[in-house]
Amino acid sequence: MDTIFALATAQGKAGVAVVRISGPRAFAVAEEFCDLPPAREARVRSLNAPGSGFLDRALVLVFPEGESFTGEPVVEFHLHGSRAVIQAVLRALGQVAGARMAEPGEFTRRALENGRLDLTQVEALADLIDAETEAQRVQAVRVLEGRLSGVVDGWRADLIRAAALLEAVIDFADEEVPEDVSPEVEELLEGVGGSMRRELSGFESAERIRDGFEVAIVGAPNVGKSTLLNMLAGREAAITSDVAGTTRDVIEVRMDLDGLPVTLLDTAGLRDTDDLVEGLGIERARKRAVAADLRIVLLAPGQTHDLPLWDGDIRLRAKVDRDDGQRNGISGKTGFGVERLLEKLTETLSKRVANSGLIIRERQRAALEEAVVGLDRAGRLVEFGPDRYDLAAEELRNAIRRLESLIGRIDVETLLDEIFASFCLGK
Repeated sequence: MDTIFALATAQGKAGVAVVRISGPRAFAVAEEFCDLPPAREARVRSLNAPGSGFLDRALVLVFPEGESFTGEPVVEFHLHGSRAVIQAVLRALGQVAGARMAEPGEFTRRALENGRLDLTQVEALADLIDAETEAQRVQAVRVLEGRLSGVVDGWRADLIRAAALLEAVIDFADEEVPEDVSPEVEELLEGVGGSMRRELSGFESAERIRDGFEVAIVGAPNVGKSTLLNMLAGREAAITSDVAGTTRDVIEVRMDLDGLPVTLLDTAGLRDTDDLVEGLGIERARKRAVAADLRIVLLAPGQTHDLPLWDGDIRLRAKVDRDDGQRNGISGKTGFGVERLLEKLTETLSKRVANSGLIIRERQRAALEEAVVGLDRAGRLVEFGPDRYDLAAEELRNAIRRLESLIGRIDVETLLDEIFASFCLGK
């Protein structure tokens, strides 16, 4: 493979910038700039560009093959993080024969190809880099540490065992098999299927942690929606006015609510109107409100609404500027009731993510659902007895392939090894 290099830290001025070199010629390329320290020992070195002189004083780290992020020989230059230094070093590296600039994501792709990460960990790494809240960070770290991989490995081992039992009966039908394998196969399929379904049931909550919740603020015109949005956001995110119909489009504000990612939606006031532009805004407001995860409905005295509401939706009396003895009032102007609203939102959304699973991407969900379908078919076929074991085994192989697409780690040899190890056939 080519030897590649790139800036591994963020673009722009910083205290430290890390340039990573990875590939079979990483050590040779780095030695064009300085003497390398012993493996995994940091040393300060003067970097000199071949033929053009001094570049920077840098901390140099060397990782031997098999002990780096990519699994290849890797050298890191920890530079002073000015734009000029970074560009000078990258330009000099580009002039060394046998080295080229890395493509987007190429370091991580090499980590995958070299078995340092599986597919789910690669996706979790991307989620960790994009994490904005504590809940997103925790969720990404769980998968990056291999929690999902470990669960899938357990499912895979049980499915391989079940397939091996069926294959043994098929391949040695003319010889005496020690015992009826169907009870053990059925037990394995029931256990794995139940565990998979529990994981799928937590997908929606996990997806919401990753992508964030949408909370729509809805109500009639001039009821205080934009003022409340500004109070919750802590800034003037929306224009406020006494003129009804000021908000024409949906205004979005991203916020961190006790570690949960939440997008607040300020929508156009709901009313009948002959104004074409306002009418379009109202129609969009209705659609976004219905699609949101939660709705905050502001109502002035005597007002009603025709929006469908679900469990957890919050109805509040609008423009209650002071405590009048009722707990369901709020004022974006004075802040009355805002703290209680935030507590309610946090409580409601926290309950929804309490049972979140490790499956957090649509690709993972689809693969797992297909595996469950294969297990169900295999279970029904096993009930018919040995005459259908060949079909059941094929369904199990399909389920195993779905797991392969999930983590990218299974092969035919694993199944063969299990068959021979389990039955000591000596053939």
